[in-house]
Amino acid sequence: MSNTSPDVAVPQSDKNASPRLRALLDTIPAYVPGKSAASADRPSWKLSSNENPYPPLPGVLDAVTVAAGQMHRYPDLHATELTNRLAGHMSVPASRIALGTGSSGLLQQLMQISTEPGDEVVYAWRSFESYPIVTRLFGARPVEVPLAHDEAHDLDAMARAVTDRTRLVFVCAPNNPTGNALPRDVLESFLDRLPTDVVVVLDEAYVEFNNDPHRADGVELHRDRPNVVALRTFSKAYGLAGLRVGYAVAHEPVAEALRKVAVPFGVSTAAQSAAIASLDRQAELMERVHELVSERVRVREALLEQGWTVPDSQANFVWLRLGQQTAAFAEHCQNAGVTVRPYGRDGVRITVGERQANDAAMIAAGQFRRHLPAILG
Repeated sequence: MSNTSPDVAVPQSDKNASPRLRALLDTIPAYVPGKSAASADRPSWKLSSNENPYPPLPGVLDAVTVAAGQMHRYPDLHATELTNRLAGHMSVPASRIALGTGSSGLLQQLMQISTEPGDEVVYAWRSFESYPIVTRLFGARPVEVPLAHDEAHDLDAMARAVTDRTRLVFVCAPNNPTGNALPRDVLESFLDRLPTDVVVVLDEAYVEFNNDPHRADGVELHRDRPNVVALRTFSKAYGLAGLRVGYAVAHEPVAEALRKVAVPFGVSTAAQSAAIASLDRQAELMERVHELVSERVRVREALLEQGWTVPDSQANFVWLRLGQQTAAFAEHCQNAGVTVRPYGRDGVRITVGERQANDAAMIAAGQFRRHLPAILG
């Protein structure tokens, strides 16, 4: 007698069936990246992704080139040198640093360590579009608190929205896509109102562009608050968007948990080397930041002169609330060779880029406003 089991006939209908995936995925919106530049046939500018228009800082490309020669080896799992450099840069123990594949990767890690299905996550809306995605992905319930009339976080309403089911609160400052920052005293008051067992994430992807003298600093605020996590990235001011390096600063239990759930070897050797080399170039970095901040001010003032209402941005972009005119404005800019980032029927975010790109965006905005004088604002 043969020990081989006879083939089991599989009905044809089963052979054609799709794999069974989580039904929850049908309810989760896909992340929408900024569109590419309008056309390769004429001058065009991509101002849709909050990218740094400058090339890598001096020495960074050389460091990446050397690191690329080791691509057949796994990177340092613990990113030891980068972790130690960040710890020294911010005067915190290395044990309080956790790395991830950009701040977006760390958002998923934060969800993994803090929420169970059915828990609640509180955040302002509109804010960073990854918040509702990661919240639903992990089976938690998003609690979206509308922005205040000035496009800033309504912290009083957010504090009232926290319940015994809340496990995580996201505070994006400066806020993406509106650009508003939060004063230190206001944010401190908010933090003091929250339960200490709720993880509060201060998402500071644009912190380097914030030159408000009264600004909040997540790293400083976390020092005597074990539930506060400061989240930062090398993607924006440092210009390493393509290498995906983000980091969190948190007390040891939270930082250790974040490291535990991180994708092994997720931050490549090239990314680690680029980040270390970038930290060595603080003077050059701040020169570029100063240029972009100056351009941000110039763009905002020009838009205000055209008659737009523009919040005081502390990031590398400006925001126009356009309502039902959002899609039309984005299409008009696209036709004018400038790609901006529309958000449903809320408004448009315009990244601050090269001077010529900013000029093109301002011209397009002026043309649109002249043709539609009844636009809100």
